[in-house]
Amino acid sequence: MAYDMYQEIILQHYRAPHHFGPLDGADRTGEESNPLCGDHITLRLKLDAAQERIEEVRFEGDGCAISLASASMLTDAIAGKTVAEAKQMTRDDVFGLLGIPLSPARVKCALTGFVALGKALHPEYAGSPG
Repeated sequence: MAYDMYQEIILQHYRAPHHFGPLDGADRTGEESNPLCGDHITLRLKLDAAQERIEEVRFEGDGCAISLASASMLTDAIAGKTVAEAKQMTRDDVFGLLGIPLSPARVKCALTGFVALGKALHPEYAGSPG
């Protein structure tokens, strides 16, 4: 029963993702693709003046239900958080947001948005502007 509930939540996030669309004036951007499934996520952050808190987060892209739902749930989880809090998120946190077991083939789908977030949070490693 709980598994069915999580599947429905994933489908809702896929059909109407939260924080989806462009973000003008973003301070940080991260992109990630999963060529095996065709997923591509671009995640943008607008930070406060001190660059300590995520004031706004948006993502764009295409992908499977797991990829887009995961990115939607991830943006819900980090909106309004500090950059330090967002940097502490782990792969297991993402899997927990989804709430369902994933086949090995779907793990990369679920983590596409998370990897894009990592690139946005660590531009010194990702070559991202900002």
